[in-house]
Amino acid sequence: MQWKNITDLTQISQIQNQKGYSLIFKHSTRCSVSSMAKRRFEMDWDSIPENTSLYFLDLISYRDLSAQIAETFQVHHESPQILLIKDGDCILDASHSDISAVEVAEMINT
Repeated sequence: MQWKNITDLTQISQIQNQKGYSLIFKHSTRCSVSSMAKRRFEMDWDSIPENTSLYFLDLISYRDLSAQIAETFQVHHESPQILLIKDGDCILDASHSDISAVEVAEMINT
């Protein structure tokens, strides 16, 4: 699996209009907690079904996009943070030590 970088507003609309599951990982490149959460997530991401689109946001470089993601999916901004999107709706919002690829996989597989 591989991350798709979010770098412009049109991608957020595409994710919102996409059918199926998408996951957004919001990452602060200046934060050791965020780096640890990302590493832990990536160690287990083989449990996530392959048809899940995985998106990555460097929120230091794209702070405005992070705010737009929070508004679009009606979540409070946090970092690090994952959002699991199904058919345009956020069905899972987790941050910090609650970020879990296993939990994401369980949500998708139920």
